[in-house]
Amino acid sequence: MRVRRRARRPLAHANGVRPRRDPRAEREPDAVASSGVADPGPTGHRRRDPRTIRRQAAISAAGRLRIDRSGRQSDAARPGPTAMATDPGPAITRIEAPDFWIVVVPDYEEGRLSAHDRDVFGAARKLADRDGGAVVAVVYEQGEALGAAGADRVIHFDDPVYAGYAPEARAAAVGAVEVEFAPRHLLFPDTLIAGGDIGRRVAAALNSPPATRVHRLRPEEAVGRGDGARSDYARTPPRVLLMAAECEEPVGPDRRHEGRPVEAPNVAVGEPAIDDGGLLPIDPGSVPLAEADFVISAGNGVTDWQSFHALATALGAAEGGSRVVCDAGLLPRERQVGASGTLIEARCYLAFGISGAPQHLQGIARCEKVVAVNTDLHAEMVKRGDLSAIKDAQKVMPALTRLLEAEARDT
Repeated sequence: MRVRRRARRPLAHANGVRPRRDPRAEREPDAVASSGVADPGPTGHRRRDPRTIRRQAAISAAGRLRIDRSGRQSDAARPGPTAMATDPGPAITRIEAPDFWIVVVPDYEEGRLSAHDRDVFGAARKLADRDGGAVVAVVYEQGEALGAAGADRVIHFDDPVYAGYAPEARAAAVGAVEVEFAPRHLLFPDTLIAGGDIGRRVAAALNSPPATRVHRLRPEEAVGRGDGARSDYARTPPRVLLMAAECEEPVGPDRRHEGRPVEAPNVAVGEPAIDDGGLLPIDPGSVPLAEADFVISAGNGVTDWQSFHALATALGAAEGGSRVVCDAGLLPRERQVGASGTLIEARCYLAFGISGAPQHLQGIARCEKVVAVNTDLHAEMVKRGDLSAIKDAQKVMPALTRLLEAEARDT
């Protein structure tokens, strides 16, 4: 049998003793130099120092490290340490001299825009952007910035006479804005109390019949629902437009307008004929889910129903549930949240033990904030939540109730 042997590698030292390498010394800046590559070792391979390479890497426009591993880049061309790029956000659109104005009067309750308000701003931008116009927002209290929603100018009426339910004073303020700006259109959310009431009062004062429940809008046509929502009526857009929910897509996050504050015009407000007596206390359980601002919902992971009802009472929230819960008869059918139940637009949706089926997620798509409590880290509801807690609902619910009761006693 013939055997072939591999030739032995010659020793690196004349006396036959293999030299010992010092990796620390090889990683020193003097040894590695500016390239991040050390001198060849006894085996003939060049050692790389990943730390030096990363410190000297260029950063692309997308914020990713661009590392040259070829060794062909010269020391002069190699950039020094660079901080990670930060996204400055979209550029602010400024319109100094618009050809015309579009006035938007959002509900803006408690200084926050609802999903309906944002839809109205989207419709206003559609009208303004086509022919070089600009959007003026009229609000009656301080709150979130309106430039991201699509406002170029913001008029704030801060007199106490506009606080609460004051449709006469608010309509008079919009009338003063109409005189000063002479807008092409005035847009209101067609809501039951705020926008719908004020918009109709403004239309009556201008002697201009409004288009109501407008769900499709183009510069040359406004389509509104009527006849008990069984028919659509198309007409040339009048000056006053009362917009339905989902009439248009909101302004996207890639756009941002200036939202420049403008001094409010003087308004002569007389003695109001309506006296606002404040909100009446109501049972949150009697509020329809579609109208509730705060909804606490239960899924298949809830077994302690006494704690669930107690927490809903302490929070003053409307109760909801997943389809599995309603099919089991644990909650009434009208309390089902989802595509086959009720589509909700709550400001806060608190979900206990809900896995997050696609139909359920569709039902909460327009909720502003979603809080999920679930034992499954990978549940779809946990991914959807703005805040998620990986805990057992049976432990979280009574703990929250105790905290709320303790705060109530302290106050």
